[in-house]
Amino acid sequence: MTTSRIAGRAAVLPTAADVDKAAERLAGIATRTPLVSSRVLDELTGGQVFLKAEMLQRTGSFKFRGAYNKLSTIPQVRRAAGVVAFSSGNHAQGVAAAAALLHMPAVIVMPRDAPASKLARTAALGAEIVLYDRAREDREAIAREIAAQRRAEIVPPYDDPMIIAGQGTAGREIIEDLAALGLAPDAVIVNASGGGLTAGIALAVKAHEPSAQICTAEPVDFDDHARSFRSGQRERNAQTTGSICDALMSPSPGELTFEINRTLVGQGVTASEAEVARAVAFAFHELKLVVEPGGAVALAALLSGKVDVEGKVAVAVLSGGNVDADLFARLVS
Repeated sequence: MTTSRIAGRAAVLPTAADVDKAAERLAGIATRTPLVSSRVLDELTGGQVFLKAEMLQRTGSFKFRGAYNKLSTIPQVRRAAGVVAFSSGNHAQGVAAAAALLHMPAVIVMPRDAPASKLARTAALGAEIVLYDRAREDREAIAREIAAQRRAEIVPPYDDPMIIAGQGTAGREIIEDLAALGLAPDAVIVNASGGGLTAGIALAVKAHEPSAQICTAEPVDFDDHARSFRSGQRERNAQTTGSICDALMSPSPGELTFEINRTLVGQGVTASEAEVARAVAFAFHELKLVVEPGGAVALAALLSGKVDVEGKVAVAVLSGGNVDADLFARLVS
């Protein structure tokens, strides 16, 4: 860990060494997800493209990595009080699964409009769910109140050093698995919401390949990272609902994540809902992969030419696959 000053306050930030420690904690617990390649995708983009298939991770998204890394470091004497998290669904499932493995109670604050599959899976994993109105209520305030009442630990979805370090293990695997093929990444495109996955991957990748280009991918109208990179400060989205990419609707980049990303990333692209829909369909028909809309934005950016990877080794992270069956059927038909 290292210390930085953010908005006049001292803040603890993770380093690549913390990602390495997270990898040790997750060994044998998290799934080492594959890098998937496709001749068709290479031909369409002109590059040598790999997809980091995080929908094959435990609970169907990368979020399990950070959740388990965070919860496993909570001292034993504090575990009986449990944890409280707030999430639209993927972090919820990651925390619920990690809590179950570590025999800890978990309360998850989730929006009423979260996909039914994410609500159902979170409950099935044993978590207690508290619903809120995404447009009218403050999920963090609700979580703080519950945590205070129960003396539980809050597990943020992205703005936490241990969460960021855990997510970074995906980037560590990218570097290692490409190296095994005699390759190194020229570009890594990451779906961004709060920025925890991007920050963790950037730490891991840049530690080994400083020249690699890291780029965020966001839905149109939820491009807070792209706008924040341009302005040099954290920008907020004008809306908090209204996208099929339910996993990517955080109001703004996190404080800790943006401190990392503005230095190591610094650029972002967007994809329209139509482009995302085509990416979901491409992953299904060409690769036989089930990817949720929010998990397919990086692929959408590649397929639509938003990121030039011609002649380059590129990786797009497919960050999750938790999608309701009805929506998925519409997107791939």
